Amino acid sequence: MDWLINLIIGLIVGGLAGFTAGKIMGTADKGVLMNVILGIAGGVLAGVVFGLLGIGAYGIVGSFIFSVIGACALIFLWRKFVLKR
Repeated sequence: MDWLINLIIGLIVGGLAGFTAGKIMGTADKGVLMNVILGIAGGVLAGVVFGLLGIGAYGIVGSFIFSVIGACALIFLWRKFVLKR
């Protein structure tokens, strides 16, 4: 049962992080769903990258900050390689 609560919290934190990253990167008008997906994926990406560097996020605030950083990085890469702006 704990895994379900952690999953739900992770999805909520990732969604809020994606929304925040969309505001920071100026893509909030592109769609909330895309920003939420980028927030969740960004959290995973940041967790892996920072984990390899030996940096850990603890608590909801740390996870949120990592997710925002990861989502911003994904938005940047999306613009650079997919949209080619």
